[in-house]
Amino acid sequence: MIHEIIKKNGITFGIITGLTSVLITTFIYAIDLNLFTSPWIGFSNLAIYLVLAIVLLIKTKKEFPGIFSFKDAFTTYFISALIGIAISVLFNIILFNLIDPAAKDTIKELTIKYMVSALEKFNAPAAAINKTIADLKENDQFSIVGLLKGSLSNIVFCTIFGLILAAFFKSKSSSQA
Repeated sequence: MIHEIIKKNGITFGIITGLTSVLITTFIYAIDLNLFTSPWIGFSNLAIYLVLAIVLLIKTKKEFPGIFSFKDAFTTYFISALIGIAISVLFNIILFNLIDPAAKDTIKELTIKYMVSALEKFNAPAAAINKTIADLKENDQFSIVGLLKGSLSNIVFCTIFGLILAAFFKSKSSSQA
């Protein structure tokens, strides 16, 4: 049985994380589609989600009666991550498949240009560049199927990330202190 504090905080922070993702995507969409290919935006997003996860686990650990186990810490984070991913994916499906399907084509072209430029900077062979271009053209990362596949990758990443965070935030036993 999941403790009420774990459930409450996981759901609350999942909604916060999901809405944060929606706001970031909306701002990028409204300001400049080129920002979807910006590494700095990607790193900034990771930093924001890391801060949210740390705040979630600190808050839950403080509110939790007794020992905050590895399982409790991981469960709290994982509930939050799943809800955040679900909200984000649902929004992206609506935005890029119903509201503005042309935006996904523009982003795909921008991504291809960015990847070609990056590969050329690293002196990648022409064959590798051509293969990358073909792969990017073939895959529609913003289609419903592409977004759902991406969400599975996000869940795997979040699981690994959650295991690491849970190890840091679990209560130390008296023999570990």
